[in-house]
Amino acid sequence: MKEGTLEVVVVSAAGIRHTNVIGRPAYYVIIQCGTQVKRTKTSKRKHKEICWNEKFTFHFASSEWKNLTHVKFRIMDKEYFSAGGFVGETILYVQGMITEANDKDFLEIRPTRYNVVLEDDTYKGEIRIGLKFIPNKEAYTERTTVVDEEQGIGLPICRAIMNFWRSPWWTTWRFLFPCDKQKQV
Repeated sequence: MKEGTLEVVVVSAAGIRHTNVIGRPAYYVIIQCGTQVKRTKTSKRKHKEICWNEKFTFHFASSEWKNLTHVKFRIMDKEYFSAGGFVGETILYVQGMITEANDKDFLEIRPTRYNVVLEDDTYKGEIRIGLKFIPNKEAYTERTTVVDEEQGIGLPICRAIMNFWRSPWWTTWRFLFPCDKQKQV
């Protein structure tokens, strides 16, 4: 395995602490994954939930991702008169995810809510984050391309059958047993 890829999706936050005394809060997230650090765009809070909807990709050599234990998410509030205020943080331990992904081609955790920890180790609010780890990006890309080409014709048929079974029972009943609603006398 030459290179591992960790994809992080920072979706939103809700119920987090306000650090602004004056004005509207403007939040951003600093993501620290090993030695790499990335930052989301600044999101103004206009509703109860703060949205970022940003995807970040971290690439690691095999020697680096074997030592990767956690990913840290620090929520910051942009202060207009100072450097910025710490709101809270979330630390996700990914060592188990990496181990599991080595047995498979990839491992994905859909966006899930995680508690935001404050400076005094209490919880206030939550952040939604999704993760996907691919231990060998080249093999994963080749596998998905081959599967799509092999099942290209059958894929829409499978979707049609699944959509048929998901439809309400009365629609299915009318499809299987068509009848005229008007009685003929």
